[in-house]
This record gives sequence, structure tokens and C-alpha cells, in this order.
Amino acid sequence: MDEIIERVTEFYELFNGDCFQLLKNIPDSSVDFILTDPPYNLSKYSTGNMKFDWRTDINNDLAEWDAVDFNPADLKDDFLRILKPTGNIFAFCSYNLIGKWHEVFDPIFDTFQFFVWHKTNPVPKFRKAGFLNSCELIVCMWNKNHTWNFGKQNEMHNFLEGSICMGSERLNNPKHPTQKPIYLLKHLIKIATNENDIVLDPFMGVGSTGVAALRLNRKFIGIELDNAYFNAAKKRIEAEYGGSLFSVINNGTAHSDKIR
Repeated sequence: MDEIIERVTEFYELFNGDCFQLLKNIPDSSVDFILTDPPYNLSKYSTGNMKFDWRTDINNDLAEWDAVDFNPADLKDDFLRILKPTGNIFAFCSYNLIGKWHEVFDPIFDTFQFFVWHKTNPVPKFRKAGFLNSCELIVCMWNKNHTWNFGKQNEMHNFLEGSICMGSERLNNPKHPTQKPIYLLKHLIKIATNENDIVLDPFMGVGSTGVAALRLNRKFIGIELDNAYFNAAKKRIEAEYGGSLFSVINNGTAHSDKIR
């Protein structure tokens, strides 16, 4: 298990498989920051695509993986085991799961708080049938001995405003329905970690957390179950870093790709 951390001190680690199994291979007290975007379990509330005569349909569906029941309690033991005493956890979540996150982690950490990402260009509601889904919550947990990298008072707000992921940054093949923008992830990583710290994302998706971490000179461990998303993340991170990659495929067989 210690080999994972030995290798990640030189470059980064990507794993293609089930995080609930692969997390068990990460050594105790080895990760500085867990930043992740697990399933929201909002699929059951979806009403399908919105159809209009005058524009293209609005996709209101999430991926199939979001329909699988997710409980933060299933991550508790491994998260606490692998996190350093000075480390912290930031997890994107929705209104329907914030109570579960609080129930599981509030008794364990000195501080349980939330951060709000306000999206300036959320999916529109042309029928004006309710509020726009313009805010996403990030639950944040840390202990008293954690240190922050706040440069100014305005960096200490638990709020950040900006656009959703779009333009050339947004992947179309595969298209991930909840791809997060790099500026947001960089902000969170910058204030919560130091250079050469290890950032873990066990629900890596298409690798945006890894790209943000590498741009800030942090090390990165990413885990992703979906093959298409994993390959997209691998390609993006290879392009960003240009170093050696060690990955584990679904059947547990390890292989190394030399990039330069």
C-alpha cells in the first residue's frame, strides 16, 4: 500500500475501478485533502428532457450512476483512516444529502460547515415554475489544527460566484453532466492545501480536480469507475502533467504508461 504514496510523491496516481474497494489500498494518514463530487441521488426527481418548439431540448437527466443509492456513511471509515490529522474534506452535495453528511461527519470533526458555489448561468426555467438551481453546496470538514492559505479577507467567504463549466473546457465526448469548472476547484485547493500536498478525488469523473491540483503543484490521486470518464481524465491529466502515469484497470491488473 505504501507504494501508492511513494509513487505519488513523484507524479500522480489514477485508478479505474470502484472507490469503495480501491480506497482500502491507500495507506493510513497519507492524504492531505479529499475534494470530491459524489452522486447527488437527484435522478429520481428528474422530469426528463424539456422540449420546446423554438430551441433545442434541455437535458434534465443525470447519468445512470446517479440513480445508485449513495450514503456518505459508506465512506466514513476509509476517509478517516487515510486523512492526515491536519487534513480536511470538501464534498459537493445536494439538498437531499446534506443531512446525511452532517449526521455522519459532524460528530467526528471540530468544524462542519458548507461552502456555496453560485452559478451565474444555471440551466434556465422558461416556464418560471420555481427557483433556478443556481447554487450548489459543498460540505467542508476540518479539525482545529488545520491551517488555511487565506491571503485576503475576501478569500475567507464560504461563497464563490462564477459560470458553470463551458466552452473549450467542457468535454463533449464523453459528456459528464456535472463537470465542475477548473477555477472553482483551484480556489478550493489553493485555500485548503500547500504545494506538494496530496489531493484525493475518489469520484474523479473526467479529471477536473486532478487538472486543478497539478496546476497548483499539488500531487493527485484519482479514482473513477466509469471507463469512458476514466480515459477522458487520463488524457486530460497526461496533457497537463506530461510525466509518468501509473493506473489500475478494472480487473486489478496494474500497468504503467510512460509519457515522456
